Amino acid sequence: MSLTIADVLALPGLESMCLRAGAAGLENAVRWPYVAENSGIAEWVLGGELVFVTGINHPRDANNLMQLLEEACERQVAGLVILTGPAYIQAIPQRLLEAAEAAGMPLIEQPYSLKMVLVTQAIGSALIQSEQLGRSRHDVLERLLTGDYQSLDLLLHRGGQLGLSLAGHWQVVQLQLEGSELLFAQGNAASVEAQLARQHDAINRRLRQVSAGLPVLGRAGQWTLLLPAPDAVAALANRQQLVNWLNPLNLRLAPLKLFIGLSAAAHPPARLAQAQDEARQALAAARRFSERAGLCVYDELGVLKLLSGVRDRALLDQFLNERLGPLLRHDAQHGPNLMPSLEAWFHENGNLVAAAQRLAVHRNTLTHRVQRIEALCGLTLDNSYDRLDIGIALMIWRLSA
Repeated sequence: MSLTIADVLALPGLESMCLRAGAAGLENAVRWPYVAENSGIAEWVLGGELVFVTGINHPRDANNLMQLLEEACERQVAGLVILTGPAYIQAIPQRLLEAAEAAGMPLIEQPYSLKMVLVTQAIGSALIQSEQLGRSRHDVLERLLTGDYQSLDLLLHRGGQLGLSLAGHWQVVQLQLEGSELLFAQGNAASVEAQLARQHDAINRRLRQVSAGLPVLGRAGQWTLLLPAPDAVAALANRQQLVNWLNPLNLRLAPLKLFIGLSAAAHPPARLAQAQDEARQALAAARRFSERAGLCVYDELGVLKLLSGVRDRALLDQFLNERLGPLLRHDAQHGPNLMPSLEAWFHENGNLVAAAQRLAVHRNTLTHRVQRIEALCGLTLDNSYDRLDIGIALMIWRLSA
């Protein structure tokens, strides 16, 4: 459970702190208070801090305050607190208020008469209490999602005591952010780590907005949340909401990419472990099948449901080797050639012209490859049963890639 800017302003003893601009960011999560002692803050914050600005150690004219606001927005801090009084910063410039309002950055005025030690003590204590409550709420949700409990009624009662309203029917959503290795290959480690932290925080904030007040479980670029979904109509609305967010997000994230898997709808608390397994299967399909555009719902899996239900992995590997083993061994020795060609042929429903264009090769080249594929595998692509076997084997190969 996060401590927000609104929570900070409501803490006992901090009544003299006043929000002056940026009410749109009142739900920003506060990670920790930070007192700005240098002319800028960009290299000293990671995101999520509530930054306190004084004029004690550095002059704060209007230009410097505007610089701090720009850096705060860039680094995605939770908010800015300007300490005002007769000695240092007499008043907050009007143009700073207007800029903060336009940026949605909470700008709070604090009188110097309110001692910083009292403010940081109040915020620190609230953060500890919030973290303890958050851990308890996370624990309840994790137990539901893993089925790790002896009594569902007792666990739900515990959740109710912690403010978790879990009655109803749900859809589990799993998300995974990939591509960080490409970022590390392009820049220095410290810069990349800071960039990843900002991206994780931004995704966390968005997920908290849609999670119906329930905790968002997540670590190292992986998240799980529940969305209300009493029926297929609600599930479709959830899907569309996530698609509308995901598509433009992935354009901005590149080379990072976020993938999303959703369970079927209408899971009561007793079936949340099953729903989590469904979401994991859908996420695997979203990651392995590019035609899913980064998002997949369990109900859309089709025959992949059957493949995911085979617990003996050796059976799937055996089937893959029997049908496509010669192609896999050929490509391992000579480079990826025949398997991508077969996949393109299937994707274009046997249309050699379209498949050749997809592969950027001449049609005659692809025709020769198809003949080579049939010769190696002992299968005929014109035979419906052979095509079915090959299609299923390709799915197994994609899921294991």
